[in-house]
This record gives sequence, C-alpha cells and structure tokens, in this order.
Amino acid sequence: MLTLLSVLLNVAIAKMGAGIGAGIATMGAGIGIGKIGGSAVEAIARQPESVGDIRSNMIVAAALIEGVAFFAIVVCLLILFI
Repeated sequence: MLTLLSVLLNVAIAKMGAGIGAGIATMGAGIGIGKIGGSAVEAIARQPESVGDIRSNMIVAAALIEGVAFFAIVVCLLILFI
C-alpha cells in the first residue's frame, strides 16, 4: 500500500523532472538556433550572391527547431499539471 509520503515524493520528483526537461529543451533550442545562425553567416560570407537561399533555409530550420522545443515544453507542462 502506498503511503502519503511516497505519493508526495513521486509528485515532487515528477515536477522536478518536468522543470529540468523544459530547461533542457529550451537550452537545446537556443544552441541549435545559434549554430544555424553562425553557419548561415559563414556561408553568406563565403558566397554573398546566395544570400536569399541561405536566409530562407535558415529560417525554415530555425522554425523547425523552435517547433520541436515548443512541443517538448508543452509535454513537460502537461506532465507537471496532469
């Protein structure tokens, strides 16, 4: 039989895990978008005539990374509140 203390401990651990997961998702997205931006600037410096293509590909990749990070944060919040 589960005691009240063990139930409260499990809830506390789940909340801590959700917070850590949201933080890791946010840091991962920041690192990913930073690498995309840096690589895009290097590519534009090497081939200035292809600015439009590089910029559009960079925006699409950053949007995909942001979407995945947002999904991860929503999952962590659902774990936290449900």
